[in-house]
Amino acid sequence: MKLVIISDTHGLHGQMTNTLPDGDVLIHCGDVSNVGRPDQILDFIAWFCSHPHPHKIFIGGNHDFGLENKFLMVEQALADLPENVHYLEDSGVEINGIKFWGMPWTPKFYDWAFMTFTAEEAIEKAAMIPVDTEVLISHGPPFGVLDIVTYGGSHVGCLHLAERLHHLPLLKLHAFGHIHEEYGSALVTEGNALYVNASTCTLRYTPTNPPIVVERLAEENEINYTVQ
Repeated sequence: MKLVIISDTHGLHGQMTNTLPDGDVLIHCGDVSNVGRPDQILDFIAWFCSHPHPHKIFIGGNHDFGLENKFLMVEQALADLPENVHYLEDSGVEINGIKFWGMPWTPKFYDWAFMTFTAEEAIEKAAMIPVDTEVLISHGPPFGVLDIVTYGGSHVGCLHLAERLHHLPLLKLHAFGHIHEEYGSALVTEGNALYVNASTCTLRYTPTNPPIVVERLAEENEINYTVQ
């Protein structure tokens, strides 16, 4: 299974400088819009659905108020998604024997969308991730992995998400975005899972980072991949 992963397009999907490679599953890790207006969400959905990938998955992010608040037009668009397009919000889907789970929540940062405002909320959301998850799609990173912000140089990933990962023995891939300046990939040795920050927009909000492509994702417990 070949995965094509993007994130944090912030309504600039039409201005992306890199074309999307072919693949089995196209994944977007949230912040599909700039400020979450319904028209921005609907424009993204139409664009996302137009791609030829056999399966497509997207989640919300902290800019996507329209997805969190389920405005009427947005709710209808989600209900009308084609069968091969999946919006995941604390929910999962199985594709070709691989179990995917999507969660949009990130730790409190001002008053954006999909925030966890207390440790208890963050623990509750992380605990919803099923133990048999093989591909986790979250908007934000776990603490300590591709989560350092330029201003201040501190880790801003979720501690409770990081803790939950210790209890996902089948995890092959964790894809996220949110921290634009940490775009890239890292193989974390514990559990031999691949972690990717797929932010399309740079720190200056230009949509120039190439999609991250996981060339092969094995269906057995041992992962088998290359990153393009």
